[in-house]
Order: sequence, then C-alpha cells, then structure tokens
Amino acid sequence: MKVALAQIPIAYGDPAANQATVQEYVSKARAAGADTVVFPEMWNTGYALDQLATLADPDGKNTQALLSQLAQDNQLNLVGGSVATKEGNQFFNTTYVLNQAGELVGRYRKVHLFGLMNEDQYLTAGNQVNRFELAGVPSSSFICYDLRFPEWWRTVNQTGVQVIYLPAEWPEKRIEQWDLLVRARAIENQAFVVAVNTVGDNPTDHFGGHSMVVDPLGNVLAQMDDQAGLQVVEFDPQAALSIRGPIPVFKDRRPNLYN
Repeated sequence: MKVALAQIPIAYGDPAANQATVQEYVSKARAAGADTVVFPEMWNTGYALDQLATLADPDGKNTQALLSQLAQDNQLNLVGGSVATKEGNQFFNTTYVLNQAGELVGRYRKVHLFGLMNEDQYLTAGNQVNRFELAGVPSSSFICYDLRFPEWWRTVNQTGVQVIYLPAEWPEKRIEQWDLLVRARAIENQAFVVAVNTVGDNPTDHFGGHSMVVDPLGNVLAQMDDQAGLQVVEFDPQAALSIRGPIPVFKDRRPNLYN
C-alpha cells in the first residue's frame, strides 16, 4: 500500500473551507502516487461543538457525496478522517471509508467521548465496530480518544485485521503520549497503525501533528512534524501475518479471566 497522511489544518467552524482543503490534499495524494488517503478527526467543523446545530452534516450526506466523488475522480481509497454529523436530534463524530469506486465500505461513530474537549456534552457515543476491507486488506478504524482503550482495540481486532486507521485531533501538550500509545496499539494488535493528526489552533487548543505509520513490531516507519503537509508511506500489510505466527497472542488469550 502507498498511504498518504493528510496532516491538514482545520478551519474552526468553516465546513466550506475545510472541504476545499480536503479536495486540495486528495489531488496532492494522487500526484504523489498514493493509493489511499487518510484525514484527521472532525475535519469539517473542528471542535466548534456549540455550533453543531447549524454546522453538522445532516446524515453525513454531503460528506459521503464529496468523498465518493473524490475517490472516483482520483481513483483513491479514502479514510475520511471523521466529521460532525447530525442524525435526528443527535450529533455524532463519524468516520466514512470509501474505496476507489466511491463505494462506502466502512462507517464508525466514535465510541469513547473525550470530556476534556466537551464531547460528552454535545455528542452521542457510538456502539459498533468498524471492520472492512480496503485495497483487499482486512482493516479497522478508531477515532482519537479511542487510542486510550486497548480493550476496545483488542475486541475489534481479534479477527485478523492487518491495518488500523486512527484519525485524531490530538493536542500538542500530550503528543508524547500519542507517540507511545500508537506504538503500543500496533504491538498489541500485531497490525500496522496509520495515525493521522491535525495541526494548528482552535480557540482553546494547539494541535501537535506527528502523524505516523507504525509496523506490527512498534517500529515507526514514518512520522511527520508539527506542520501541515502530506507524506506518502509505502508498506506491505501482509507483513503483519509473519509476526503473528511466532508470537500467537490472539490464540493465547484467556478472555474468561478478563472481565
């Protein structure tokens, strides 16, 4: 796979500006020879949570239409970060994953809501896993704060997932924890982790970038700095399978003791 990490800045409360940025970075990814592009968390609105009634995407339709068209036009798989969506009277932090034909192959609502950024006051938590195939590779995805819940990752990934995607808006002041936790989740799940963060500022936070790809042994294959940009990383997802044979952690689990 040739995966483009789209470490974009997010215009706070400005979906139109952010859609233009996403289109720009998809074009850059195609020009760079990528086959898959991954975006950060809540890229349509940023954390303008008190404005969701007017800013959130109703049923995610606008986002899905945009990503589908971009995927088809550019022949790219898109892990669409996540966006603020409105469904009925509820708001969600939602990921959409589309293949090169523009077909929706994965959908995920953030399960763990982050109180320090007031998500629990405005958003409704999801309750379903997101396992899918992308470029023929068994994959899954999570969102930002989910990174701190290894039991959720293991629950989702005990069925042979080879690549795990993690869009985020992770503040710079906790970026060292980001580095350590992404590597830990890769080792524990014996999978590649593609983690894409945002950069820049909103009214209360400064975001630290450091988007990265980590292999199943915890080796950092690539890591960006704290500036906006795009980096293409090439790796072979099948390498995850060679790790699982010698160290069969999934077979050796004793889940009856874990509750």
